[in-house]
Amino acid sequence: MSIERSERESLILARLAREGSLTVASLSKQLGVSEVTIRADLRTLEEQGLLARTHGGAEATGYRNVLERQLQHSAEKSRIAAAAADLVRDNDVILIEAGTTCAEIVAYLGTRRGVQILTNSTLVLRQARLYPSITVVLTGGTFNRASESLVGPGALASLEAFNVRLAFFGTDGFSAERGLTTAFAEGAEVIRAMRARATESWLVADSSKYGKAGFVRVMGLADLTGVITDSGLETESRAELSNSGLDVRFV
Repeated sequence: MSIERSERESLILARLAREGSLTVASLSKQLGVSEVTIRADLRTLEEQGLLARTHGGAEATGYRNVLERQLQHSAEKSRIAAAAADLVRDNDVILIEAGTTCAEIVAYLGTRRGVQILTNSTLVLRQARLYPSITVVLTGGTFNRASESLVGPGALASLEAFNVRLAFFGTDGFSAERGLTTAFAEGAEVIRAMRARATESWLVADSSKYGKAGFVRVMGLADLTGVITDSGLETESRAELSNSGLDVRFV
């Protein structure tokens, strides 16, 4: 018996989160529907920004070459990262979640003394190893290729041992109405657990993410201390954020 469309879409996204890329043929066999139906499902999910179709299949939106993602809105990401780094003090203990904007923060911490970073991101680890003054603590967990991060029960359990002053989160999409969203349910669980260990929680995201919605809601904007984004946000969207009651910084 074939599976209903909403359930198929959930299964497709869950498998993408684990494997990074899929073929139409394998999905057709797994879900018991025709390849024509699978292509229609993939088209719908792509229109929602939840995956990218490829020849013969699909890949998670976060699975594209890391360098390619870092080059997208790179000037905006650099300004956002610099503003986030300004919040960090010498000898601070901070948490940096997965994502290219989050990883960029590390490049602006090289002059700080005694900073300790707790992270589930292999991108953050690669950046931080260039700076001897920074100590990195990597969470446990299962490596997710699509997001370059550690997720799952191991990550959640390891976070229980730590407390930090600042936490920085990325997102696949955010808005005043929907809050933070992501394509991956496992990633959402980790971000919520991270927030529980932090005194202050900041979203760092360029303006292209505003108004977009990932598959999974992570938390509301009210659960954050503040948002750092770029000044390219449209006037109406800026007003929505500014009226949210958060510390919102446009750079």
